[in-house]
Parts: sequence; structure tokens; C-alpha cells
Amino acid sequence: MNKNVLVFPCGSEIGLEIHNSLKFVKNINLFGASSVPDHGRFVYKNYVEHLPNIDSADFIGKLNEVVDQYNIDYIFPAHDSVVLKLAQERSRLNAQVITSSAETCEIARSKKKTYEFLAKEDFVPKMFEHKNDVKAFPVFLKPDVGQGSKGVALAENIDELNFYLKKAKDLLILEYLPGAEYTIDCFTNKDGELKFVGKRERRRVKSGISVNSVTLPLDPSTKRIAHILNDKLDFRGAWFFQLKADKNGRLKLLEIAPRIAGTMSLYRNKGVNFPLLSLLDRMGYALDVIDNELEVEVDRALINRFQLNYEYKRVYVDFDDTITNNFKVNPVLMQFLYQCVRDEKELILITKHIHDIRTTLKSLKISADLFDEIIHIRKSENKSASIQHDVPSIFIDDSFQERLEIRNLNIPVFDVDSVEALIDWRY
Repeated sequence: MNKNVLVFPCGSEIGLEIHNSLKFVKNINLFGASSVPDHGRFVYKNYVEHLPNIDSADFIGKLNEVVDQYNIDYIFPAHDSVVLKLAQERSRLNAQVITSSAETCEIARSKKKTYEFLAKEDFVPKMFEHKNDVKAFPVFLKPDVGQGSKGVALAENIDELNFYLKKAKDLLILEYLPGAEYTIDCFTNKDGELKFVGKRERRRVKSGISVNSVTLPLDPSTKRIAHILNDKLDFRGAWFFQLKADKNGRLKLLEIAPRIAGTMSLYRNKGVNFPLLSLLDRMGYALDVIDNELEVEVDRALINRFQLNYEYKRVYVDFDDTITNNFKVNPVLMQFLYQCVRDEKELILITKHIHDIRTTLKSLKISADLFDEIIHIRKSENKSASIQHDVPSIFIDDSFQERLEIRNLNIPVFDVDSVEALIDWRY
């Protein structure tokens, strides 16, 4: 049975990971929504703009309008504040929310509540109620409610401590943890069983996001903390927590989040798809987890995605040094060509290849049937003579001279390096 899943806000790193996790799952129709235009519109084929901010009085009503309009079955919250809001309001929503209980979400959203709730555990960092309680520096400061590294500071002495406390009133004063930082990805099923625990090291962090991370073997200390948290809090589906080593190497808790993490992509590529597990669990399935026990490293940087204001129906594409690169298949170009097949755009191969083009295509395991037409011309001939003007078209060729000739026909032309602008990432 088809299920419609709404991700909000869909353009966050969390929303993009949910999209990557579910976009190829059969019988799942993905919808993305946001309060402001964001990157989600470049990846979600079904994109809904201009939902109110979660603090608006009409937010739940407008959200339910979207749910009803698109027959949404499940909602994935993709931001910490949205997780809490939807968990608290789930009885008013016309779709199921994929997160843990409201009480668990409330505790997790506040660092102070988290530390107080777990105060008796030996992995909770020391929290100072007042600045006068601090006897040794440095100390670490972070907002009670927040995400990433926003608002955090390190105070090396009392003057710095006073300075930061004057700037922000909700800062917690905590013991400084100088060691390595880890994220622990977890999955708890509908029966409260902790079915998976995976550890990864946050090797490089930018703006609070782990941009380089690597999977690690699960050690007994980390496993113990995961089970204690699972026993004390009411988790369901995917969740994670972060640990950092103190000066003696003992692991201390930084925070807990009952949601998908953007870097859960690391374990997804080992076989553990947290969004899909969370969704199937809501559907009532009994689940097992497969983990390819391999070490995987992820490294992130900005990615470019483009949208052109030109609708074309036909693609003229060159062969040598275009479909091929150093006499081998260019996989990016092939991705685009198969995208054209999917979108029912006409493909015309136009080439001055010196050998029999069909034989060369076969040697590269490219079917000649991929193309609606193959135009094989002599070196002395102009490609422009073979161009038809009956439908909107584009032309792809590595040769500047060929592109210049075709551009004079008022047809958009693309070099191999700009084919990325033609890739449609929306699913």
C-alpha cells in the first residue's frame, strides 16, 4: 500500500538525509515542506512552500491542511524545535508523527532538564548552578536550548565567564571536556527494545555539523550508556546522543536528540537506514537490522544543484570526449542521458567519430537503442546542418567551435563541465 510521507522542514541537513534515505523506497511518496524557500525545492519533487512558523497560532491548522490535501500518512520532523512541537501536538494532527514521546522530547530539548533527569548517572557532566561554584577553569558554556554549536563558549577565567554570562542569560556552566567527541546512533522499536547502537567519531565539525566522521567499533562503556538512556527515556524509532571525553578519558554526555541526524548517512551506507526503520516500525513491522561491519568514513562539502528556466524536449549530444572521457564512459553524462529517457526527452547522438559508431558504442556497453536517432557525419560537415528547429532543444559538445556554431542558431549549448546544471535531483 502506498504511503505518503511529509518531511518538515525538508531543506535542513536532517530533511535532506531523510530524502536520501527514502527517495528510492517503493510505495513511499515523499513530500517536503518548509516555512521559507530552502534547498528542499531542489531535491523534493513534491515541494510545499510557505507553511507558517511553528510558533504561529495557525501552524497546526495550516499543517493539517497540507496533510489533508496530499493525504499524508506520516510526518518526519527535521529540526529539534519542530520535533518538540509536533510531539506535543500529535493529538491534533491528522497524520502520525515519527518521533518519541512528548515527555522524552521535552527532556531532550533542554540540556538542563537532560542533566537533571540523569543526575545520578556517572556519565553526566558536572553542571555549576552559579558562577561562584566554579573553583577551576576553564569551563564550558552552552545554551540550555539550542542546536549545533550556536552560542557556545569556553571561559578561561572569571572575567571571561562574567562576560559571556552578561551576553546570554540561559547559558549553562559545565565542566570542560577536552577529549574526542562521538555521536551514537540508535534505533528503538515499538516494544522499547534497543535494536541498534552505532558509534561514530566527529573528526571535523563546521557550524555544529559533523563534516567528517568515521564509524568505530562499539565499546562496552558506550553500549552501557545507550542502554541506560533507552531504559530511562521513552524512545521510539531513530535517536542519537553525543559523548565527549573528559580530561581522564571518561565519556560524558553532551546531549540527546529523538530524531534523525544528518550524518546517519554514514550508517545508512553500511546498511542501517534509520528513517526507513523508523517508518516501518510505525507501520507495525517486526524489524531486524543488517549492519555491514565495515569501517566507513564520510566527508562533506557544499554541493551544487541547479534549476534552469528553460524547458527542452530534445537533446543533441556529441560522442567523442563528451559521452566518453579518455576513451571510457563519462558516468555523469550517462546519468543525464538516462534522466532524459525517464523524462521522455528525445535523444539524438550527433558525431564525427572516425570509426563505426555503433561498434564503438557496443564496445563501451552502450546500447544504440538509447538514442532516438544517431547522426554520423563526416569531419568536413557542419553539425548545424543536421539540427531541426521544430521543438525546444539543447546541444552538448566539448568543442567550443561546435557550440559557437550551434549557439548562433539560438539553441542553448553546454560543455561537459556544465552538464551538472541539467541533472534533476528531485524525487
